[in-house]
Amino acid sequence: MTTTLLRTADELHARVREGRRAVVMTMGALHEGHATLIRTAREIAGAEGEVVVTVFVNPLQFGQGEDLDRYPRTLDADIKIAEEAGADAVFAPSVDEVYPGGEPQVRISAGPMGERLEGSSRPGHFDGMLTVVAKLLHLTRPDVALYGQKDAQQLALIRRMVRDLNFGVEIVGVPTVREDDGLALSSRNRYLSPQERRTALALSQALFAGRDRHAAQEALRARAREVPATHARAEALSAIGESRAAADAHAVAKAIPGAPSAVRAAARLVLDDAARLSPPLQLDYLALVDPSDFTEVDDDFTGEAVLAVAARVGTTRLIDNLPLTFGNLGAAS
Repeated sequence: MTTTLLRTADELHARVREGRRAVVMTMGALHEGHATLIRTAREIAGAEGEVVVTVFVNPLQFGQGEDLDRYPRTLDADIKIAEEAGADAVFAPSVDEVYPGGEPQVRISAGPMGERLEGSSRPGHFDGMLTVVAKLLHLTRPDVALYGQKDAQQLALIRRMVRDLNFGVEIVGVPTVREDDGLALSSRNRYLSPQERRTALALSQALFAGRDRHAAQEALRARAREVPATHARAEALSAIGESRAAADAHAVAKAIPGAPSAVRAAARLVLDDAARLSPPLQLDYLALVDPSDFTEVDDDFTGEAVLAVAARVGTTRLIDNLPLTFGNLGAAS
């Protein structure tokens, strides 16, 4: 398969479409995480469909003092990676093609969700992101668009925009791809020195520590559900030395308040240690949020949640997250 480079929307619209068009939006500097998105798009589109990868460094997503000029631009290498992963076309428009009248006067507003976490750290970022995603959805006219779950808040906002504004496109999230050492793949990883990279591992290690604490608590709750808290049962368990274990399990099951706090605390211990490294990790935020609106979850929360972290190491800002589920929603109380 030879991947075609397209520079204008007219060139893209002139292509004959037979099956579904799947689009993967990127800002270039492609890596294995992007390749995974493209391969997934290929599977969804099928042999008769078409996979289009967009490469566009969107100036609206960069705030004052951020790395727009520094952001890597590697189009030739990007085309090769896209081709190897199964893309039919790379759509790499100029700024003038996407914004023919200059910066748009009418933009998409990310609303309250866009002001939290990443939005608080990077004011206006999500307005710019949603504006260009909306424009690229109109320009590429896909049946399905794929985005990585590493940018969990971005994915949630795109889904919300598509639902709220009635875009006729299916949105698919693809799990985060990690290096062997656990670091989430990112175009910004290339900025890290060897020493900075060692410090940066604290982001994923903190998430894994939170996940492990969560798994231990959920296991205790499952144990508690299996052990009825009756006097007769307690006496029977005592005879074989299990009464303490049963009591502990029931205590944890009844003390659902505190479970999210314990997850946060386990993750923060790792991040606090990393703040004392050389070079240090400078924490931006650690949050355990409801993915529907990215507000912090309470200690009695049950359902899907996202444990998210952002930090700087040197001059490089990195983000990461893990999905967690609190409470076995299908189990009897």
